[in-house]
Amino acid sequence: MHARSESAYPVGLRLANRRVVVLGGGQVAQRRLPALLAAGADVLLVSPSATPSVEAMATSGELRWERRRYQDGDLEGAWYALISTDEAAANEAASAEAEARRVWAVRSDDAEAATAWTPATGRSEGVTVAVLTGGQDPRRSAAVRDAVVEGLRDGTLAAPRFRDRERAVRPGSVALVGGGPGDPDLITVRGRRLLAEADVVIADRLGPRDLLDELPPHVEVIDAAKIPYGRAMAQEAINAALVEHARAGKAVVRLKGGDPYVFGRGMEELQALAEQGIPCTVVPGISSTISVPGAAGIPVTHRGVAHEFTVVSGHVAPDDPRSLVDWESLAKLRGTLVLLMSVEKIEKIAAALVGHGRSADTPVAVIQEGTTPAQRRVDATLATVGERVRTEGIRPPAVIVIGDVVTVGPAPSS
Repeated sequence: MHARSESAYPVGLRLANRRVVVLGGGQVAQRRLPALLAAGADVLLVSPSATPSVEAMATSGELRWERRRYQDGDLEGAWYALISTDEAAANEAASAEAEARRVWAVRSDDAEAATAWTPATGRSEGVTVAVLTGGQDPRRSAAVRDAVVEGLRDGTLAAPRFRDRERAVRPGSVALVGGGPGDPDLITVRGRRLLAEADVVIADRLGPRDLLDELPPHVEVIDAAKIPYGRAMAQEAINAALVEHARAGKAVVRLKGGDPYVFGRGMEELQALAEQGIPCTVVPGISSTISVPGAAGIPVTHRGVAHEFTVVSGHVAPDDPRSLVDWESLAKLRGTLVLLMSVEKIEKIAAALVGHGRSADTPVAVIQEGTTPAQRRVDATLATVGERVRTEGIRPPAVIVIGDVVTVGPAPSS
């Protein structure tokens, strides 16, 4: 028998294409299986039943599932075992087999009887944090893990870097980062990490500006709206600035509002970089099309109310020959319309929708500066929204939601 009072020896298991047996398909398996599958393990699940999530993993072919109870011999050829049935006798028998076969095994019901413990793990900045506190105190392990991971993410605990190849954004390259709808907490973890490692940040007006205050003093921050462009188009000037700083060997982040590819001209910037042979990484962002209505209490879809939502740019009026939008078809849809860049043209847009058959009583909500402390919501109908926008002094940026979902939630506070 192994000495149960001794501390654990930490190690990382490389389980790709190696047999792992999981006994029991309940909540423990549901929590542990994703990491085992992500490690590339060849997983056999032995259990007469499973949670819906575990069953879905088996149905999709991510693992093999034998719907029965544990039998002696199930651990033959295994490198690692997770013993988590709800039968104490089966767990004891499987644990004994694991000991006899020299298979490292985790016991969900009795950590002291196990030959392996599962640490509380987290990931940040390419670092995996694993914390063990003797196998008997999982809450403390999780708390320590969370403190370390949060420190890596917010910069209070710096992860040392010894080689440039460890940087998230490499010198001479560009990252197009979607900054989300405005609240600095809504940028992705990866986006925040890239910002922390940038030498140059070229930021949009609609990006999460509060994040710029967190940057180290040596980082050059450039307002995209203030790049001199003379007779050239502003976008061409931005493209040129990205190329210039990347060629100078800088790690460049292009910080954009929302998602780079949702009316963000991100593909134009990527194409310009590709033409010059400059590596570029695209980091998706939380789009204001969904997040801003959600922050204002509006679901863009709702059972029995809207089975679809359509996102439209309204920067060109319906009667403008440059418009690419089929407003007549949009008016016939029964779902939700979400309009971006539409404050100045909303009266013409509303008139076009009504003119093509959408009811003038259709509810409308206008959310200005959504997810920020300055957020405010104005409710109207297609018949009144133009006047309401004027009288309330609504200004960009604002997201406009049209459809019955506007009235699904609790009435907005005044």
